[in-house]
Amino acid sequence: MVWHRISSFILRHRLALVAVVLIGTAFMGYQASHVKLSYELAKILPVSDTEYKRYETFKSRFGQDGSVMVLGIESDSMYQLDFFNDWYALSQRINAIEGIRDVVANANLYDIVRDDTARKFRIVPLVPRPLSAQSSVDSLRDRIARLPFYRGLVQDSSGRAHLMAVTFDQKLINTKSRIATVRRVAAMADSFGTQHRLTVHKSGMPYIRTEFSAKVSQELTLFMVLAFVVTALILVYFFRSLTVMIAAALVVGIGVVWVTGYIVLFGYDITILTGLLPPLIIVIGIPNVIFLLNRYHEELNRRHQKDDALRIAIEKVGETTFFANVTTSIGFFVFYFTASPLLLQFGLVAAFGIMTTYAVSLILIPIIFSYLPAPSPKQRGHLDRRRVTSFLGWVDQLVRTRRTAIYGFIAVVTAVSIFFALRINAIGYVVDDLPANDPIYADLKWIESRFKGVMPFEVSIDTKRPGRVLTPQTLSKIRLLEREFSQYSEFTRPLSLAEAVKFFYQAYRGGDPKYYALPGALELGQLASYAPQLKGSESRFKGYLDSTRRYTRVSFQMPDVGTVRTTELLSRLQPKVDSIFNIDRETGQRVAADEQYDVSITGNSVVFTRGNDYLLKNLAESTMLAILLVSVILIILLRDIRLSLIAILPSVVPLIVTAGIMGFFDIHLKPSTILIFSIAFGISSDGTIYFITKYRDELRNGKHSLTQAVSETIRYTGLSMFYTAIILFAGFAIFTASTFQGTIALGILVSITLLMGMASNLILLPAFLLTVDKRRKATVPSQS
Repeated sequence: MVWHRISSFILRHRLALVAVVLIGTAFMGYQASHVKLSYELAKILPVSDTEYKRYETFKSRFGQDGSVMVLGIESDSMYQLDFFNDWYALSQRINAIEGIRDVVANANLYDIVRDDTARKFRIVPLVPRPLSAQSSVDSLRDRIARLPFYRGLVQDSSGRAHLMAVTFDQKLINTKSRIATVRRVAAMADSFGTQHRLTVHKSGMPYIRTEFSAKVSQELTLFMVLAFVVTALILVYFFRSLTVMIAAALVVGIGVVWVTGYIVLFGYDITILTGLLPPLIIVIGIPNVIFLLNRYHEELNRRHQKDDALRIAIEKVGETTFFANVTTSIGFFVFYFTASPLLLQFGLVAAFGIMTTYAVSLILIPIIFSYLPAPSPKQRGHLDRRRVTSFLGWVDQLVRTRRTAIYGFIAVVTAVSIFFALRINAIGYVVDDLPANDPIYADLKWIESRFKGVMPFEVSIDTKRPGRVLTPQTLSKIRLLEREFSQYSEFTRPLSLAEAVKFFYQAYRGGDPKYYALPGALELGQLASYAPQLKGSESRFKGYLDSTRRYTRVSFQMPDVGTVRTTELLSRLQPKVDSIFNIDRETGQRVAADEQYDVSITGNSVVFTRGNDYLLKNLAESTMLAILLVSVILIILLRDIRLSLIAILPSVVPLIVTAGIMGFFDIHLKPSTILIFSIAFGISSDGTIYFITKYRDELRNGKHSLTQAVSETIRYTGLSMFYTAIILFAGFAIFTASTFQGTIALGILVSITLLMGMASNLILLPAFLLTVDKRRKATVPSQS
């Protein structure tokens, strides 16, 4: 009754409803024009998470840890006069770029000189100007070799690989301006490489993040175009009508405008996930058009007039597609409950976008076709395609006569899939979504092979009292910490105040490398009188010492070793760090509360690992929640709890098979691939809703037995389900054009899952319905 009134309302108020849609779309289009890319790191952890809070506190105190872009070259010519001067000129040009805070390279290093007259240290550049003679270059090379502070930082142990570290201003690092600055640095580096006929390898978090953002922006446009083209071609092939294609494009185009507008209205930016939503809306929105038009054409074939056919289509399909779109929205909306900002934004915008596109299709498609002539019998011929009709007839025969074989096959496939699903590895890498031949990936691996890595790994130290950082006790503990980390091959040499004090002490003792060590307590006091530089926020050490000299950090770099290895390192190192700072080495007892330190491991690598683990933990929860909510919808539709639980199985089986495929092909569980299950379940359950509502409708008519109702449902709903499955398969397959391996896996696996979902809902679901009916009939005599 409700849907009868809705259908009448839509057809009676056509112009008013079109005006409302157009005005709303114009408003959302204005909002969408302000959409922008996110230039910050993906926020995976919820803001209430302890690790997230710790990292934010660290950044507020010391600044963004991933602010260094590195340029690497391999050459035997570095210490030849012309080459060296060009390298020096490159460092100076980069340093002059607005937004660059510092450049560190062997042509841009500093030494510390003791000035007894002024009783202070002077920090002087090793290369104040271009060198004029080869002997000066040779002298510089020897001088750098006598400065252990720079060992491993600007050249590798072989002396052939050289590094230039470019530090970005903190105010620039998370803004759009970073892109132009990174591009200028990269262009200067490439020009140097062209000049000297060598490759300049570029890496570091600013560069990686900029290139990722650029790829996301490019792929957003690519996927939009592909989604429109693919779905349009399929619609033209199925319906043999440009009018249908144009109408469908209009509906999903409006859906894209609305979903982009929602991103802006909610205060979000385009991320690697929200960037997928516009093409997803195109793919997911098309089935609404297909079901409405198929029912409209079906009613015309039943001799109904055009207006009556449209009214029936709205009334019957409107309800079906409403529940189907609700289940699809659930598949996305469950991410809202993960509390992860990245997934929360994706799930919320997707849910709103899907339901808006449904409403737009329900309004516009009937209205558009109400003004057009009724399609001719030839244009409605797609309802009786011989091959599709034969396929659906074969399905009907299979379901009625071979249910035992169906159950046996499903049981075997499910068991095998569970076996392989248990072999899935949960591991993520910062750049593992890129193929091995991608320049970003290749350059990162080159840097890792020569300089270990560029992923930040930080130790944050709270000494609990102002002025305590530069005490002999604290510096000794930092030295012990650095020795502990040196036992793990993943870590670079540290940057810390302890290393700086060693550098100053070497200068205090005349520059002899053997004095690159921590001084004793007495000499530390004498050293401090020469070093007013160590005062905190106003000094060049403000990134490692706050103004109160209570807080400090020890910075390491590491390769992109993956979340599993990073977790192992964290579990081993955190207890050892705590032991170094808070356990008395003589008694083995914990020190008194007023002598304790608060020491934690944080940084980009740690947050990425914790975020990956957090998402995996929420995978099962979000998928189970989706299954629960869809089950509730089925119970409302069927009013039979047992039958509803049975009906949910055809949408669950494809998920198990997909998990088995992932295990068999060693596709890892990571942030990009864990989305597959909830999304695929939400969309697959659409088929269940389509089948169940049509099946219930056939039973309500009272003209058919249960077996006949199942056959009629397979015949009529099966056609739309087949069309929809092809559209969805092809629509998600467009993501294989991505450069991100995770997006490719998402496209392939969701496409496969949806095809299996269609087969499961067309074969397994009706088989279950017939089996339940048979058992019910078998119990009737015993109850009488």
